[in-house]
Amino acid sequence: MDNLGYVLAVLAIMFIITFSLRALPFALLKPLRESRFVLTMAVWMPVGVLAVLAAVTFADAAHGGSSHLVKALVAGVVTVVVHLGCGRRTLLSVGSGTLTYVVLINFF
Repeated sequence: MDNLGYVLAVLAIMFIITFSLRALPFALLKPLRESRFVLTMAVWMPVGVLAVLAAVTFADAAHGGSSHLVKALVAGVVTVVVHLGCGRRTLLSVGSGTLTYVVLINFF
């Protein structure tokens, strides 16, 4: 029975810490939602992430030979087409481009 109390105490502490760490960013961001910095970051951060992802992908593909570079370019085109054609949904476009690249590299 002694172990049960210990396990429950550990689980309670883990729950409190996990919940606090997940809630903290939302609590801190609430007063900043209208700040110019947060609004600017909301616009430019996805673009920056996509640019870094594309740069790393093309740099790695360039070392793999011309066939890897062509596959990366095809995946890049798929990403852009899905992004522009499906309402600028970043997660959908990045996911489809990544899936295209993985399929092309592994099966063709």
